[in-house]
Amino acid sequence: MKKNIIILVAIVIAAVIFRLGYTKVTRFMAGRAALSKPAPQVLAETIGEEDIIRSYQVQGRVMSKYRVDVLARISGYLQKSFFKEGDFVKAGQTLFLIEPTEFSNAAKVAGANVANLKAQLVYAEKQLARAEDLVKKDYIAKSQYDNLLSQRDSLRAQLASAQAAYSDANRNLSYTNVKSPVDGRVGIISVTLGNYVSPSSGALTTIYSTNPIYVTFPLDSADFAAISASDKEDNKNRKVEIILPNGQQYNKTGVQDFQDNKVDQSTGTVTMRATFDNPDNALIHGEFVTVKLYANRPSLVPVVPQTAVQENQAGKYVYKLDENELPQLTYIKTIGQSGDKWIVDEGLVKGDRVIVDGLQKVTPGKPVRLVSAEEMAKIRKAENTDNDKKKKK
Repeated sequence: MKKNIIILVAIVIAAVIFRLGYTKVTRFMAGRAALSKPAPQVLAETIGEEDIIRSYQVQGRVMSKYRVDVLARISGYLQKSFFKEGDFVKAGQTLFLIEPTEFSNAAKVAGANVANLKAQLVYAEKQLARAEDLVKKDYIAKSQYDNLLSQRDSLRAQLASAQAAYSDANRNLSYTNVKSPVDGRVGIISVTLGNYVSPSSGALTTIYSTNPIYVTFPLDSADFAAISASDKEDNKNRKVEIILPNGQQYNKTGVQDFQDNKVDQSTGTVTMRATFDNPDNALIHGEFVTVKLYANRPSLVPVVPQTAVQENQAGKYVYKLDENELPQLTYIKTIGQSGDKWIVDEGLVKGDRVIVDGLQKVTPGKPVRLVSAEEMAKIRKAENTDNDKKKKK
């Protein structure tokens, strides 16, 4: 039994040693093969610069120009509503009716009081006119004339007060028709019909204006500095485009007409705002959109051929040649396209050299053989010929 265990252990050890030896030999042979394999032939280009209108893409939010809470300005029972939630309404359109009977009666009483005082004033004016002639002829005492004058002036004051009360009663009566102060879209009705409302009841509903409409968005402080330096004194009224949540581009162009005067310390961004025409009410308050902000003036930026750029889960990258002309994998950040080139925001500068053809056989840090465009064209032609022959076989 003991002898069998020893034999089994010896077999296991031998298998492990054989496996290690085989792995080392395989790696050694692979290394020899790699060393003997010629360096891949590649074509490289030097990074240049172009005058580009830079653009910046960020997430933004649609905001109404006006947000108005519709309040009751008098107290009473909410009797009717004249709209459906979500309707578009015009400024001056009646939205609610507060029971008007009390205020209508008060206006009638105030109007009757005005009419009564007007009649009294007409009589007092006539009496005063007669007394004026009589006092001149000494038919009545001057004190009697003064008394009539005082009564006339008192009635004038009472009439002015009554007219103000009548105007105020009519004002309160008009408040029984709760009207929209702006054009916009009505929200949810907060107080249902039949409830007693007052100025302290809070908003009956809320209206969001729709045309024009704002889109606010945060721009990174570094990008803000870059676009400000590019535009210089032309640092306003920039072109803005937006992409809707469904992926479609909005059919109107906006104007960036406001920027905050500070950097948000928590996010490192500057809040900016664009104004858009919204005649068809396609943009709705609160929805998120993708914003594309364009500089007013072009600026020199590095560009790289699209053939040089590859992409993996970490992002876009190129093979940049170092001082020893060895390819190094370099990640880049792009901000759009210019013809058949990517506009580079980070990762490359003017004068860098990148591989634009022959990328498939490149290994970071491993030597490559640089060839001219003519040589690369011949290589591609030969490869295509070989492929055609293989297909025919």
